[in-house]
Amino acid sequence: MAERRRKMERQGVGRVLRILRNQLPRVRAGPPQDGLGESVKEPERTQEHTLPSFAGGQHFFEYLVVVSLKKKRSGDDYEPTITYQFPKRENLLRGQQEEEERLLSAIPLFCFPDGNEWAPLTEYPRETFSFVLTNVDGSRKIGYCRRLLPAGPGPRLPKVYCIISCIGCFGLFSKILDEVEKRHQISMAVIYPFMQGLREAAFPAPGKTVTLKSFIPDSGTEFISLTRPLDSHLEHVDFSSLLHCLSFEQIIQIFASAVLERKIIFLAEGLSTLSQCIHAAAALLYPFSWAHTYIPVVPEKLLDTVCCPTPFMVGVQMRFRKEVMDSPMEEEVLLVNLCEGTFLLSVGDEKDILPPKLQDDILDSLGRGIEELKTSEEINEHVSGPFVQFFVKTVGHYASYIKREANGQGHFQERSFYKALTSKTNRRFVKKFVKTQLFSLFIQEAEKSKNPPAGYFQQKILEYEEQKKHKKPREKTDVRAVTNRKD
Repeated sequence: MAERRRKMERQGVGRVLRILRNQLPRVRAGPPQDGLGESVKEPERTQEHTLPSFAGGQHFFEYLVVVSLKKKRSGDDYEPTITYQFPKRENLLRGQQEEEERLLSAIPLFCFPDGNEWAPLTEYPRETFSFVLTNVDGSRKIGYCRRLLPAGPGPRLPKVYCIISCIGCFGLFSKILDEVEKRHQISMAVIYPFMQGLREAAFPAPGKTVTLKSFIPDSGTEFISLTRPLDSHLEHVDFSSLLHCLSFEQIIQIFASAVLERKIIFLAEGLSTLSQCIHAAAALLYPFSWAHTYIPVVPEKLLDTVCCPTPFMVGVQMRFRKEVMDSPMEEEVLLVNLCEGTFLLSVGDEKDILPPKLQDDILDSLGRGIEELKTSEEINEHVSGPFVQFFVKTVGHYASYIKREANGQGHFQERSFYKALTSKTNRRFVKKFVKTQLFSLFIQEAEKSKNPPAGYFQQKILEYEEQKKHKKPREKTDVRAVTNRKD
């Protein structure tokens, strides 16, 4: 069964690779590219299976590009083209140059995923969104985008500022895009010293701040502080859009579908809504990581992705709803209409996937005190917490069932692990969950590590175990009191 699943994964990745190989625009100065898939291969970088939460010391970004719409030589359509790039890299080795060309050829397509039919505009709402380029080995680059109408008289076309980074921290990069936008309205030349200073600064550790000094003509010297959230496992997400679009019950059903690695499609009008909601849905899986096809906003040319036989989590603009509905999709698809807060397609068992009591616990926790929350950090913690507790209660005992050899290599005792659960409904769920790639990747890392990782999830496991220790003596005391009353 596992080998069949892996074979289907390879076939699914191959399908997306073929789509992209045929459809992606090419760098004008470079040779035709093949082999660029749904993903862009990242050279000499360790494998990641999630939007990474890096420690301090990393560089903020790899590239800043401006993508503009240029009219094609024939017809009325426009083609997105990179019109500004920082830094310009020279003296690259042949392999490095090919990698750069592949990356740069993919970016315009994801900056304008809604096709090439544009016309000059006098008004256009600013949109902030992101995309993810994922390699078949799980490594990822994130594109942070700000699409807007540039300043100027008369009708004009929107353009996109896009920062490419390996770091997942959307709030912080949104602030960086604010600074880039402000400088671009003055002159492109003013962007260079700001981005150069940012490139030379080390990415801060959680809870730390980096301060940049930047000079702006007519304004003088400015000091810009960029602070990384203390709770790094939520720094790449904002749950507000998901809460605005869907009910708690629907969010739980999406979570249940994702836990079983089904195919999930989000539909929405705006790029910002799509991007934020799909990142939020993936973040609910913490401490596990979605390692399958993951495209927050699917470009028009890649709509065939929804026909892949393997798991995926993708966002599609509402304008392509008919194309999606008419596609020959595989089974086990959840199609979510974020505009109307409805499921257009579902398997029908989404309410029955999670153990009933634990599902009720999540629902109760989400509804308790939600009106009193004010900041995005408070909302994020409130929404994420119940789902983390779900995993604590179902699989938090995993470390006790990794037996280690003398060399430290661990071996997970799967059968003993799920049989340790006293609840039949919990055990039934976990028997399915341990077969997913979500759990397999997590447990493989745990087998390699001699000690449990000292992260947020481990902290919650320890807190839960401590609560159970204190609860047991009280329960025994209550039993004795009841017995005495009967006597």
